[in-house]
Amino acid sequence: MATAVNEAAEVYARLEGAITRVIRGQRRVVRHLLAAFVGGGHVLLEDFPGTGKTTLAKALARAMDVRFRRVQFTPDLLPSDILGVAVYNQKSGEFEFHEGPVFTNILLADEINRASPRTQSALLEAMAERQVSVEGERRDLPELFLVIATQNPVEFRGTYPLPEAQMDRFAVQLLLGYLPPEEEAELLAAQADHHPLDDLEPCVGRGEIEALQRAARAVRVSAEIRRYIVALVDATRKAEGVRLGASPRASLALMKTAQALALFEGLEFVTPDQVQELALPVIAHRLVLDPQAKFSGRTNRDVVEEILRRVPAPA
Repeated sequence: MATAVNEAAEVYARLEGAITRVIRGQRRVVRHLLAAFVGGGHVLLEDFPGTGKTTLAKALARAMDVRFRRVQFTPDLLPSDILGVAVYNQKSGEFEFHEGPVFTNILLADEINRASPRTQSALLEAMAERQVSVEGERRDLPELFLVIATQNPVEFRGTYPLPEAQMDRFAVQLLLGYLPPEEEAELLAAQADHHPLDDLEPCVGRGEIEALQRAARAVRVSAEIRRYIVALVDATRKAEGVRLGASPRASLALMKTAQALALFEGLEFVTPDQVQELALPVIAHRLVLDPQAKFSGRTNRDVVEEILRRVPAPA
């Protein structure tokens, strides 16, 4: 196991190094994005326009030798534009299925909240079960499959907020935020002549990614850590001002991403540190606050931070 851990940590270092050469000042976000990917979960990137959400997704895809497709979500986008459609072939006299962009390894769903609920829901089955049902037939997606969705939290015209069921399908929600002035100045210098993304070449093969995911699943999670994870998630269901707490899917996502994070750090087991680091991005977006709590200024992140302070971690 020690050899596998060391090899996995080296692959992670290569990936992180390649992505952070393109995405400046976002090392923690990159770390959590890779933890979700290696843990087998999907990612929601939410922040203001121009903070690098789409560039981050592209950088991840280019750093690996895998298939990548991007779909720009718009109000007139149909489910068939994502899943594919059966077309009648006059020569053969049969319907032939033409795969949609969802049949890939990394799918970038750009501005997902601009599409109608009907189109958004087309991704539910794909994200949860890695399969789609088209024309009454089930079609499997690749084993290596990741959805990275982006959305802008400040625009409300012509947008459709993601329902709770779909928010729960994302392992993590990541917020990029604005860079400090000195790092933003470095960004300007780095892109003075051309974009660093143009120079990014694959540094990790598909086989290495699959080995990384297998190694993450082998990272030990003790009974104490499992109880700690469940205690954190269960506390959201009893927290004041919370109308809908986190589901068991949140517990699974927190465990799997924590396994990946421990692997990145060269550990063979999960510690409370990894669980605490990932609790906010894994749990907060799944909560629904009651109106009174919202009006009082309380946020989902406030609830999770309070729970982290209150629930004792295993020694």
